[in-house]
Amino acid sequence: MKKSSFVSLIMGTVSGVLFALGMCMALLPEWDAFTEGIIFGAIGIVLGIVTALIWFKMENKKLPKMSGRNLFRTIYAVIAALVLGTGMCMCLVWQQIIWGTLVGLLGIIMLIALIPMIKGIK
Repeated sequence: MKKSSFVSLIMGTVSGVLFALGMCMALLPEWDAFTEGIIFGAIGIVLGIVTALIWFKMENKKLPKMSGRNLFRTIYAVIAALVLGTGMCMCLVWQQIIWGTLVGLLGIIMLIALIPMIKGIK
């Protein structure tokens, strides 16, 4: 494993855990930690961005240009992740197992569709 991949793996894991913990803290009323959750989530997002920048620097790659196509892909990815999250909420919070599973599967299919959108089909 290359050094850049290992550093990205560790930093990405830490940022993901901080973001997920922050969102749990903010969104679960039983925890009563909304403000702290927002802070943890924001730190997770910032660390994720820093991780990407460090990886690009270590790999001697340029940042991707924000063209119309990349902007569409980014917006699509955010919507797909929100659809998946909505399905999870429907199952876990609102106890709508069947509809939540269907919405969650739709979100997973949307996320899988990103692969041919970005890499293309050969």
